[in-house]
Amino acid sequence: MAAESSQRRFLLLAVFALSIFANLCEGQELRCQCIQTHSDLISPKFIKHVQLIPEGVHCSRKEIIVTLEDGKLICLDPNAEWVMIIIKKIINSAPN
Repeated sequence: MAAESSQRRFLLLAVFALSIFANLCEGQELRCQCIQTHSDLISPKFIKHVQLIPEGVHCSRKEIIVTLEDGKLICLDPNAEWVMIIIKKIINSAPN
């Protein structure tokens, strides 16, 4: 009987630990967002929002995702010259 009680306690602790882990991971993408990138020039007047995602445990490369005025999401090539210029302007205009 004691062994059965011990097994139940272990099972409950395991379920509890898994639920905590699931809550911590909720809302976090653990993979790269961009499958392919776009390097052709997009006029800044069509860009509504820019999201900069640094490399990390979720993805080994930095990602730049723009939302266009029509709501379309596009991944930009972070090595494209025009993209680097826009990112530098964004970083330089950010309040310190």
